[in-house]
Amino acid sequence: MKIKVTSEKHNPLLKRREVVFEVDHKQAGSTPPRLQVRKELASLLKSDLGLVYVKRLETRTGTMVAVGEANAYDSVEDAKLVEPGYVIARNVPSVTPEKEERAREKPREMPEEKPKEVKVKEAAEKGEEVKETVEKSEEKKEGESE
Repeated sequence: MKIKVTSEKHNPLLKRREVVFEVDHKQAGSTPPRLQVRKELASLLKSDLGLVYVKRLETRTGTMVAVGEANAYDSVEDAKLVEPGYVIARNVPSVTPEKEERAREKPREMPEEKPKEVKVKEAAEKGEEVKETVEKSEEKKEGESE
């Protein structure tokens, strides 16, 4: 993946550098992930990773070249004041430490469903009418599958 900055403009009012760039991704094949482009762009602009926000990244049809826009801010506070929330959310890694920990945990097992004979026996012990109980449980199952 090679990144080429096609234009760079300093915006003193918003305290940021506005960058238009091209990403040649012939080796990778598909459009590279936004976070990978963000890291490369931050190193190319000699800026901190937390100050660079990729606004747009789009591969041109029929090519292996993606065109994008990014903003490199002077401080995180300036970025949070100016950048829309959805752009900030797109530039945050999708795997946070909490999500990673949850993924490692053993998944919860679903309780086993009792066979019909057990349900009928329990219903008979409670003094309920057996036929209705079996029909109700079968109706619930049919309603869940639809």
